[in-house]
Parts: sequence; C-alpha cells; structure tokens
Amino acid sequence: MTTFNLQALLDGNRRALAKAITLVESKLESHREQAQVVLEQVLPHSGNSIRIGISGVPGVGKSTFIEAFGLYLISLGKRVAVLAVDPSSPIAGGSILGDKTRMEELSRRDEAFIRPSPAAGNLGGVAQKTRETMLLCEAAGYDVILVETVGVGQSEYQVAGMVDFFMVLMLPGGGDELQGIKKGILELADALVINKADGESENLAKLSKTHYTSAMNLLRHTSFWTPRVMTCSALKSVNIDAVWGMVVDYYLQAQEQAVFQAKRARQNRDWMHQLVNEMLLLRLKQNPAVKQMLPLLEQQVESCEITAYSAARRIMDQV
Repeated sequence: MTTFNLQALLDGNRRALAKAITLVESKLESHREQAQVVLEQVLPHSGNSIRIGISGVPGVGKSTFIEAFGLYLISLGKRVAVLAVDPSSPIAGGSILGDKTRMEELSRRDEAFIRPSPAAGNLGGVAQKTRETMLLCEAAGYDVILVETVGVGQSEYQVAGMVDFFMVLMLPGGGDELQGIKKGILELADALVINKADGESENLAKLSKTHYTSAMNLLRHTSFWTPRVMTCSALKSVNIDAVWGMVVDYYLQAQEQAVFQAKRARQNRDWMHQLVNEMLLLRLKQNPAVKQMLPLLEQQVESCEITAYSAARRIMDQV
C-alpha cells in the first residue's frame, strides 16, 4: 500500500497533492480502494472553491484565456487549479493541457496547479477522476478550479455536471457561428464569452455580442440566472476582470437564492446514480453466465430471431 501524508496535502504541499492525484488516477484495484479512503478523509476539507467549466471551439484561444484568467485570479490572492476533461485522449497526458508551454507563465506560478487530462480508465472514466482530483485540489487550498473541456461531444455535458459555473468561449463573427454550436451546449452555458475582441475584430465582437444575446434570449432558462454575453481579449488582458466579476455575481446570487449548495448536492446525487448504473453494467459483463450467453443472444437479435427486450431480460435473469 502506498504511504500517503494527509496533513501535507491539507497544508497545500504540491508533491503530496500530485501523489494523491496519481493514486486517484491509478487503475490498480488496491490503489482505487486506498484512493477512496483518502477522498473520504479530505471530504470535510473540500467544497470551498468556485468550480468553473470552460469550453469553446478549436482556435478560440482557450489556453490563452485560461492563462490570462488564472494570472488575474492570482493577482487577487487566489490559488488556481486547472484540470482537463478529454474523453478522446488515448494516452495519459495526451490532452492539449499536457503541453504546459501553452500556459508557460501560469505553470511557473506557485499559486497555480495544472493537471493534464487523465487517460480514460475504468469505472466512471475521465469525468470520475476529474471530480475526485477537484476534491483533492480543494482540500489542498485552491480557491478556484478551472475545468477545461478538451474533447468534443459528451465532455461539455460531463463538465457542466460537475461545476458551479459553465462558460463557453466564442470567436467574433456573425450569426453564422451559431450554426456550428449545438443548441444543448448553449442551454448549458451560464455565459458566452467572446474572446479575441481586439484590433480589427473589436467591432465584429460587439456585433457578435448582439447576435449571441438574441440567440440566448430565445432559449428557455429555468434557473434564477439569466446567461450573460461578454467580450474580452485574453491576449491583451482586456475585460478579464469583468469576466471574474460576472462569476462572483453569479456566486452571490446563487448563495442568496439558496441554490448553490442545492446544485452541488444534486450533482453528487446524479453522479452516484450514474456510477450505480456503470457498476451494475460492469458486474453483468463480468458474470460468467452472461459472458457465455451474450454472443448467441447478440446473433439472435441481429438476425431478428428474438427482440432486444427478450435478450435483455434473459441477461438480467442471470443477476
């Protein structure tokens, strides 16, 4: 069993944090069990950060934005952790964030902790490990957790389900850009932030803001919060303070409306149900009787000899 110094982690020791994350990301069953013990020990010390999800189309300047945003937060006395969710990453550290040179200045700061996306593992996949890493970072005293979506498709939904505030970075452009964004992603967004609003693109960014604001108003938002559209230039560090001000505004309103903790509680409950489903499926797949009968059932369903429902019932009868 790996020895682990809990107090060092709680004191903010970066090596202890890195060691705990490595334990959490391990695929060894003995490590997984030990990781759960560590996580339960740190739970009372977690939850004190603001968790922000950041998504955006390729080329939007996500790394530049995260670096500018992170450095601004550090200037306010915050400690910042940057995590990535990349379900498509085939190898450990295979995400964009694996190359810390993209955030060279931020990665050199003692107040920042940057962690590449873990490899897709077993139960819960990348999202599970990112959730657990987030708890460890909070216990180590990080005030703001930035979770970047690197992959496409499900990663946005996964990240939105684990953060307090979800922002989507956009490029300056006309209404045509909206065609390339899934409606579901816009419905998840608490804010659209139009980056690269500088130089010749500044007026275009203002026009985009009008288009995006109109589009967001068409969507039905049941939350207390009306999603906002903002412009900024990460390269020139313009309006980065206003983006943080918006997040703080959201946090204060969420606390006032008593929805902040309720949202986190709901996320934890939903995650538990998802893990139960995955555990049941895993147990089924590992069942010797199911393993034996599955190829034949698949063949019968494919050739329309039996219905998919009948096949599923026969499998469930083995439990």
